Amino acid sequence: MKRSFALILVFFSLISWAQTPRLTVDWNDVVMTSRSTPTLQVVGNPMLRRKAPMHDPSFNALKGLGADFVRYVPWFPYPKLAVAELEAPTATKTSWDFSLIDPMTIDFLEATKGHSIIMNFSTIPQWMFKTEKPVDYPADPNHVSWSYGGGTELRDSTMKELTDYYVRLVSWYTKGGFTDELGKYHKSGYHYEIPYWEILNEPDLEHSMSPQTYTRIYDAMVSALKQVIPDAKFIGMAVANEKPEWFEYFLNPTNHKAGIPLEMISYHCYASANSGQKFDDYEYAVFDKAENFINTVRYVENIRKRLSPDTKTDVNELGTFVSEEMRKQPIPTAYWNLSASVYAYFFIELTKAGIDIIGESQLVGFPTQFPDVSMINYINNKPNARFWVLKLIKDNIKSGSKLVKTNIDQNQGDNILAQGFKDEGGKNVLLLNKRNKAIRLMLPSGFKGTQIILIDEASGDNEPKAVALTADYVDLKPFAVALIKGVN
Repeated sequence: MKRSFALILVFFSLISWAQTPRLTVDWNDVVMTSRSTPTLQVVGNPMLRRKAPMHDPSFNALKGLGADFVRYVPWFPYPKLAVAELEAPTATKTSWDFSLIDPMTIDFLEATKGHSIIMNFSTIPQWMFKTEKPVDYPADPNHVSWSYGGGTELRDSTMKELTDYYVRLVSWYTKGGFTDELGKYHKSGYHYEIPYWEILNEPDLEHSMSPQTYTRIYDAMVSALKQVIPDAKFIGMAVANEKPEWFEYFLNPTNHKAGIPLEMISYHCYASANSGQKFDDYEYAVFDKAENFINTVRYVENIRKRLSPDTKTDVNELGTFVSEEMRKQPIPTAYWNLSASVYAYFFIELTKAGIDIIGESQLVGFPTQFPDVSMINYINNKPNARFWVLKLIKDNIKSGSKLVKTNIDQNQGDNILAQGFKDEGGKNVLLLNKRNKAIRLMLPSGFKGTQIILIDEASGDNEPKAVALTADYVDLKPFAVALIKGVN
């Protein structure tokens, strides 16, 4: 009986081993060359103000990351931190004031010095829109105001009022100052270079614009800003919803004024579960949303290639959301690994789709301001798993890397995603576990003895360390992201 029992154990052990998913990588079969750069966006908010508890660790993390194409967006929920002229000028005075805006903006510009940046002061002063009554804003700059972004029609249909505002704002940071509406000169002393400027943010939501209205604004602003920053490149759209009519209209050069460049477009995706779903359901719901978005990207890419093939693409807000109910409670620790895994998924799939810039959203969030997208833990002020995954990818997978044929067998592709990359620096495999369970993955011969970096529940908010692979398999904890590097 003992011998029979032992044989049964061996038999089931062999079955289990045979059913364990296995990674295969053909380093000689190059599928494509990457043109993608991973990066992030920084949204202006009170926690990035000087002396705020998240300020120093957040900007230190940003500087240490050293990313290119970082997007900076002072945003309408905090009008005093985003709008430099909060009141309409009169015959006797103007309201220009950068005293609350400058510290955060200068800290961003200094933290990203030496790297390309994308600036987007996305909030148009509310008084420029026709409204039934003036829209107020909080006296306290730290107080959130979701109503400030309203209004659908500019009071000045020529858009000179709008473009003059942005010319002065850009001149403040690049030309040392500007002359206001009454002829008074305002000196800043700043002479920063702005290589990229994005025109507005989510105009389809924030001001319910049509693609026709937005295109007219884009053309007017680009024409005006090129007089101030002639070497800058401009990014258009930044839409929240990937409606085909937006891309069909904006990317058609015949819908623009002569000489207006279509250098880059941008759009966003937040993969979220349904409001009534519990966290146990997120592993499927969130990845399903992410997969649907990738299908949308392929559709948009077909439009872009048909109408404006030289235009680049920046998907510059990628994140995940929890429900409003979950935001009222401590967000489950496992969520941060789930969200990090989703960004790794986006990076692999958007790289395959040929997207130029893949931006994670956002450096800092906190209760009342989308805590679920923060890359800094707002409780202990340490970079969290979402940050460390971005850094892992940014440090190890470069634009120009070759993607090679990579596969997971045993029908485990729905649970694990892997992609092999190679460049002059070596061979790497990026892995991610989509599921809220541990999964063992068998590795090809030659992987044993290489290094692996794991971001999972064990690494938490700490920077992950490279360790030697001592077995011919790797155990991926729930929602783990791993990089195997230095493969022979």
